[in-house]
Amino acid sequence: MAISIADIKVLREQLGTGMVDTKKALEEADGDLEKATEILRLKGAKGNAKRADRSTSEGLIAAKESPAGYTMIQLACETDFVAKNEKFIALADKVLDAVAAAGAADVEAALAAPADGKTVGEVIDEQAATLGEKVELSKVVTLSGDEFAVYLHKTSKDLPPQIGVVVAYSGADAETARAVAQHIAMFDPQYLAREDVPAELVEKERDIVTEISRNEGKPEAMLDKIVEGRLTGFFKQIVLLEQAYARDDKQQVKKVLADAGLTVNGFARFKATA
Repeated sequence: MAISIADIKVLREQLGTGMVDTKKALEEADGDLEKATEILRLKGAKGNAKRADRSTSEGLIAAKESPAGYTMIQLACETDFVAKNEKFIALADKVLDAVAAAGAADVEAALAAPADGKTVGEVIDEQAATLGEKVELSKVVTLSGDEFAVYLHKTSKDLPPQIGVVVAYSGADAETARAVAQHIAMFDPQYLAREDVPAELVEKERDIVTEISRNEGKPEAMLDKIVEGRLTGFFKQIVLLEQAYARDDKQQVKKVLADAGLTVNGFARFKATA
């Protein structure tokens, strides 16, 4: 039977599918829009399954205030071409709205959150079929706190934000809090305070620097002091409060925060690129 241009247009607007695929689905369905929709969705699902093992090294970061505090997501895709696609960006906005409304604290809860009468996971799968790439919600966090500083950084002017930081803090100096968020984006601390570093990680580092020091022929009597000094250097690399401040490397971040009357309660940093 003859397939009308109007029907093709309706389906393409609903599903975002290509002209040829849409026309073939309508022909297979004898012009039945509902059946053609099912055919196209099944085809998209099969495509998603084939893409399951592909890597997602591109994407974007998005964040917004939520009833539970502040929510940030990392939506990943395969190429920067899709990362800057309007449909991918719109999908991220829809996913963020749903995840924030649900106050989801992890990916599992986020994928189960309701969105347009479906789950977030279903919405992502459907849009992945349209975009022709593997798309996944790779990271989710919801921070609670009195105040929040947010920094979203574009690594390229042509792409959406690919580094995102949310800092939960108490205090009144919003400008310094945002500057600390920018510092986190640049220096990627893994922990807030020294006591947050897992004991097994500290012991592993202690063993490594002890062996290095012995191999360098350091005197045994001085070994403990040398190892502790090197551990301090290790903490300065991975602990936010002990890092040298990006805007003044003669000060540690904890001194900058104290001078500004700020207390950081938690932070999260996501980076979309591999």
